[in-house]
Formats: sequence, structure tokens, C-alpha cells
Amino acid sequence: MMMLYRLVRLIETHSQALAACLLDRVQSSQATPDYQNVPAEELKERVYEIYHHLGDWLVNRDEFDLERRYLKIGARRAQQNVPLSQVAWAIILTKDNLWEFLQKESVLERPVEVFGELEMLQLLNHFFDRAIYYAAVGYERAVEEAASADTCAMAGT
Repeated sequence: MMMLYRLVRLIETHSQALAACLLDRVQSSQATPDYQNVPAEELKERVYEIYHHLGDWLVNRDEFDLERRYLKIGARRAQQNVPLSQVAWAIILTKDNLWEFLQKESVLERPVEVFGELEMLQLLNHFFDRAIYYAAVGYERAVEEAASADTCAMAGT
């Protein structure tokens, strides 16, 4: 468990740099062209919050906060006309960015550290799988609400 705390602290300490790196990755990825609809500062701030508070979820497993945060992200991206596939890809890039950072920064010297890193990988996968799910739910709800509002507006005219 000590290894997990050390890795979480490492992520939180470098959350600004991680966010900046991810912003570059999303903006340069051919798989996320519609992220041009998302203001760069907004994207960077959301990613920074995720990295900076990741330890809260990994250690405390606050499912409600994770759900609330990603429902909002999914809804916001729907409003910004970013396709759901690109939202999912951006979340995958967020995980890949983090994992590559951890691979570069962590030096494993003892078998117990390997187990700590495996535990971290499992928790990260769990977190990001749920993030994709909740973002998709938030996205779908926003699309349904927009369609319902359009139907109501058309019926009123």
C-alpha cells in the first residue's frame, strides 16, 4: 500500500506537467479532431483536476465523485459537438499519458514494488473504465435533453 501512496503522490506532484502533455497529445491526435471545439484552457484544467485528485479516488474509491465528474464531462463534450468516440479516446489518452509517465518515473527495485505497480495499474484501469462509462452516460443524457428541447421548441411553433 505504501507503494500506491508514493505513486499517487508522484502523480499529484506532476499533475500540471501531465495535463500540459495530455493537452498536446489530444490536440495533435488524428483521432480527436473535434476537440478543437473545446477551449484549450478548459481541457487542461479538467485534466489537471483529474490527475491532481486521482489519489482521492484510487485510495478512497469515491464512486459518487467519479460519476458526478464524468457525467459533467460527457455532457459538456456533447454540448461542444465532440463525438462520443473522441471523448472516449481522449480518456484513453489520459490513461496512456499517465501510465507512460509512471513507467518513466518509477524505478522498481524490489518484488514488492512490482506488486505495488500492478495494484496501481489495476486501480487505474478500474478508474478509467468507469470514467468512460460515466462520460458516455452524461453524453447520452445531454443529447437526449437537447433532442427533447428541440422537439418541444418545434411543437411550440
